[in-house]
Amino acid sequence: MIVLANDGIEESAKNALEALGFAVDTNKYTGEELLARLPEVDVVVIRSATTMGKEELDAGKSGKLRLVIRAGVGMDNIDARYAKEVGITATNTPAASSNAVAELALAHMLSLSRYLYISNVSMRKKKWLKNEYLGSEISGKTLGIVGIGNIGYALGEKAAALGMNVLYTNRRGDLGDAVPFAEFRSMEDLLRESDFVSLHTPKMGDRPLMGEEEIAMMKDGAYLINLARGGIVDEGALLKALDSGKLAGAGLDVYSVEPMEDERILSHEKISMTPHIGASTEEAQARIGGNIVQIVQEFYHV
Repeated sequence: MIVLANDGIEESAKNALEALGFAVDTNKYTGEELLARLPEVDVVVIRSATTMGKEELDAGKSGKLRLVIRAGVGMDNIDARYAKEVGITATNTPAASSNAVAELALAHMLSLSRYLYISNVSMRKKKWLKNEYLGSEISGKTLGIVGIGNIGYALGEKAAALGMNVLYTNRRGDLGDAVPFAEFRSMEDLLRESDFVSLHTPKMGDRPLMGEEEIAMMKDGAYLINLARGGIVDEGALLKALDSGKLAGAGLDVYSVEPMEDERILSHEKISMTPHIGASTEEAQARIGGNIVQIVQEFYHV
């Protein structure tokens, strides 16, 4: 049986799958080449670069494909409903990268509040702007978490340990004692009360979660953090809020278009940015690889 790791796979996971008798193809296929390859493989492992939509799933179902694994949390790039209809199991590794993403969200918050992101650049240009970088401490500030899944929960625990007041909103409503370090709020109240708002939800529908109306609800001088999905923040509305001073800053790891090439974002002095590296730690990749092997083992009973 063949596992196609179209966006790559951790070496130890590749070795483990081969030890179980699977052939692991780590070549990168796109377009017609991908459609031609899919009927020939039993399992597809993808990250965020490959989409498994109806066309790809139809190609796979015509052959041997029975399992699609998203090496990560979000499954926006898999048509999971259609996969189920055609008898292909679609799954992910939801908890493996939670700590890594939570730490990066916290890093962006600290980077923004203490000007690490911009002073690192200005000093390399031989500018000593000590008096311009009067920051603020995150201890005592309020963090609002939108989506209290694995990542949101991990972030909330860390923030509370650092002395932050933690609020959350969630599609499942108030989870009570299941989230002992935080208080539940409606989305509107969370936006109004939070000094930092961190997004940890999938993309739903065509409308951004944070558009002009939602950003207007936020506290003046607040910070917006998005490590969840590109497109859930209206980037035009965000830039407008940063330029007007409505928001003090933003921390971004995901973008509506990747690689991000919008010069307005790339050059903005109020944006701390990273190139979609939320899960890019050695530890997270090892856990993801281990989860992939476990999923394949359980699916094929090997």
